[in-house]
Amino acid sequence: MRKTAAVKKPLDAVFFDIDDTLFSTSLFADKARHAAVEAMIAAGLRADRAAAKRELDEVITEFSSNYGGHFDKVIDRLGPESTEGQNRAVIVAAGVVAYHGTKGRELKVDDGVRDVLKWLATTKLVRGIISAGITIKQAEKLVRLGVLEFLTPSAIFFTDQVGFSKPNPKLYRRVLQRLKLKPQRCLYVGDNPTHDIDPCNREGWSTVRIRRSGRHAAEQGATVATHEIKDFRELERVLRDNYEFA
Repeated sequence: MRKTAAVKKPLDAVFFDIDDTLFSTSLFADKARHAAVEAMIAAGLRADRAAAKRELDEVITEFSSNYGGHFDKVIDRLGPESTEGQNRAVIVAAGVVAYHGTKGRELKVDDGVRDVLKWLATTKLVRGIISAGITIKQAEKLVRLGVLEFLTPSAIFFTDQVGFSKPNPKLYRRVLQRLKLKPQRCLYVGDNPTHDIDPCNREGWSTVRIRRSGRHAAEQGATVATHEIKDFRELERVLRDNYEFA
């Protein structure tokens, strides 16, 4: 008996999250924070390395990663004796320079990401980004990751520019409205089950959850992704096996 081939779903566009999807934000952040603490101590900060790193982690958790005074706040917590006889501004500057220096060295796409995006760029699929966060910071990540050449320029969306943030479904509706796309012919790849997968599922998109060791790896959403992968290279197989596109 002849086996019937699975019917592939038509696809016009693939959109990606950035953080913990194109690269491991958690791993990068840990390296950058470690480098910052080491540089501050080298510049004269009197503190135990582990204690300073703990304070920095807590500051970021309490004040968010977008707060502009992380290193100043760490010094406040460690007390005036931690900078006695030193110029506090120099110590803070050392932390800032080391953190940003780590971006240049360590901010890279995860294994397989570049190859898959390069392959996608040979197709007629729209290749987009839908990312939450401060616009210039998210845009900087795309530049540093070196993936812009594989993306569709008109399909890059940062939530601050759109006016809606995740998980508001209006964000995803607005993106499709601007590009004149239908949700049932679009796919979203992200790591956050409640902010990436759930809203897209409810809007009729196909979804791929990338589940590695990021912040949201153990979380469960209200819905289940259409596909789940652990390695970005699996995405090419998922697309070839389940979707029809030119």
